[in-house]
Amino acid sequence: MASTSIDLNHVSSGAVPSDVSGDGSASPAVADFIALLKPRVMSLVVFTGFAGMMLAPGHLHPLLAAVAILCIAVAAGASGAINMWYDRDIDAGMKRTRNRPLPAGRMDPADALGFGVVLSVAAVSVMGLAVNYVAAALLALTICFYVFVYTIWLKRRTPQNIVIGGASGAFPPMIGWAAVSGDVSLASLALFAIIFMWTPAHFWALSLYRCGDYARVGVPMMPVVAGARETRKLILLYTVLLIPVTLAPCWLGVVGMAYAIVALVLGGGFLGLALRLWAAKSDSAAKALFGYSILYLFLLFAAMLADAAAGMGMAA
Repeated sequence: MASTSIDLNHVSSGAVPSDVSGDGSASPAVADFIALLKPRVMSLVVFTGFAGMMLAPGHLHPLLAAVAILCIAVAAGASGAINMWYDRDIDAGMKRTRNRPLPAGRMDPADALGFGVVLSVAAVSVMGLAVNYVAAALLALTICFYVFVYTIWLKRRTPQNIVIGGASGAFPPMIGWAAVSGDVSLASLALFAIIFMWTPAHFWALSLYRCGDYARVGVPMMPVVAGARETRKLILLYTVLLIPVTLAPCWLGVVGMAYAIVALVLGGGFLGLALRLWAAKSDSAAKALFGYSILYLFLLFAAMLADAAAGMGMAA
């Protein structure tokens, strides 16, 4: 399949997009501010952050643990709000995003930006003052990476946007780990690596069946630039590489063999769907892989938590 051509001038432009929200007189509802936080994305971020906290050695007072989780959630939402502010022009041209508060004209862009900035500063400040400065620094790095590296620099310039920019979504378990231990260890880096390797296959599956949307607004997602065949091949490659990476927590002694078995079974399901996508070359196969990838990551980290809890119970 030949790759779809795109407007390279649009893609390479780093300018802040123009106001597409109309006359700026919209009065946003509470639901619009909640939508800015991308709650569905936030839920997975919070869960992996919680998993990192529970897997880390040491102890954190339950109140401080709740504060740390809240800071991770708020920071994730703040990043989403700033992302929606910057991407309001391309969101207006995509079926999947055109009803968001900014492209739909329900909110002034300045309100969205101010909301995101205030929440970002608050989340990092509270994390540093209440928990520790290592976790706060990682939280600040996550926000900056998502906003400046992924949203502003990479997203409109390169099909590797998800590969590199995906690091921002991989930090939460490291933040949770640091909230308890106060450091960055090889084990927390292994949790980071799992999400980092999972991200390309997850988002490229989405971009396969939303390719027309991305091409229309000039975002150089892999199917737009390299074509569907190359994207399917890369999804299969990253899936194969992901499976051994998911075993790293077991090799490092964070979890036991029960988790390793679950990880292999889940990985087998992921690989099966990736192979089906390679052979079927259909939107339905891409949608199935995308849906499974979300469940996969949740179940993988849930298995880590269950294995660690079982190990603590036996030790007691």
